[in-house]
Amino acid sequence: MSTVTETHDRTADGRRGHPAAPAGSGNPARVLRRWWPAAVLLVLLVAPFSALPLPGLLDGPVGSPGSLQLLATCLLFGALATGFDLLLGRTGLLSFGHALYFATGSYATNLFLLEAGLPFAVSALLGLCSGIVLALVLGSVSLRVTGIGFSMVTLAFAQAGSILVSRNPGGLTGGEEGRAAPAELLPSWLVGIDHTANLYWVALGYLVLTLAVVHWAVRSPTGRVWEGIKENERRVEVLGLKPYGFKLTAFVLAGALAALGGLVHLLLTGGSTPQTTTSDFTLSLLVMVVLGGSGTRWGPMVGGILYTWADHRLGDLAGSGAVADLPAVLRVPLSQPLFLLGVLFVAVVHLLPGGLARLPARIGAARRRPAKTPSPTPDRKDNGQS
Repeated sequence: MSTVTETHDRTADGRRGHPAAPAGSGNPARVLRRWWPAAVLLVLLVAPFSALPLPGLLDGPVGSPGSLQLLATCLLFGALATGFDLLLGRTGLLSFGHALYFATGSYATNLFLLEAGLPFAVSALLGLCSGIVLALVLGSVSLRVTGIGFSMVTLAFAQAGSILVSRNPGGLTGGEEGRAAPAELLPSWLVGIDHTANLYWVALGYLVLTLAVVHWAVRSPTGRVWEGIKENERRVEVLGLKPYGFKLTAFVLAGALAALGGLVHLLLTGGSTPQTTTSDFTLSLLVMVVLGGSGTRWGPMVGGILYTWADHRLGDLAGSGAVADLPAVLRVPLSQPLFLLGVLFVAVVHLLPGGLARLPARIGAARRRPAKTPSPTPDRKDNGQS
């Protein structure tokens, strides 16, 4: 009996007579993994009060209006990529029309403000509901087909929406120039360079909300069905479940998060732009997700933030004097921001399969991999062959 007790004590903490330590205590790496999101959130919350300069990363101090505007845009697209991954990485649905719901949230809210003269809060609620209803209607049609057929149907809807916006029916959308929302129609605490910090906090709130909703949805029973659909949809059907309803739920939830992102984008830019309706916009979201790591908790967010920051900063680099002084063979490609983004994307996909989110695990696996030692040469005498 004493032997059994002694063995149990040894198993609990590796030493006799010492009880097991509580999970997370005494292990800095585990504590860091558990609390780093809270630490990052705290840093982001106080960023507007910081005068810390980050040369090369930002044009001015962190708390300056220009830097906060860029950071808010990065947070917005980090959240948008996270919502898009609810389809691609969690359910296995490749949609080329996700930009349509983002644009609906922006344009519908703007139209309710300008044409109906409704207060911003009511217009925002109606704009969000418009995005949800549109995702429900188009999703119910698109999900009647699977695979590449689904992708093509969503692309067709997106192209139709983009053409409708560019045609400017009744002067409602502003055509290729978009349509600005007058400052007097927006909340005063969200208008003007003096309130850039408030816009930044709105974008941060949208990111936190999106991460929370996606995390909750993925861990729910419905989320486990989404995982099963991604792995083997036929097996889900054999278990007596109908994948169509579960896929439609994911589609509408992702569309709702995108429409909410459109509202935030309307506030950040002060208007609705037709670029948000194009299929190129959705392809950018796809690049963000793949860059960060599809199907991971933090990967799409990281990919969205990094891609958006690079899109802005590489544009400045392409137009800088350092690039202009290079020989033509280097100046021409380096003066194209899309070329630089493409090279960055190809390098990450080639060098980091699975995206940036897999990098810590790959580093940890490399550290745990034991070094290979040469096997000793057998002695003839020991083998009786002398």
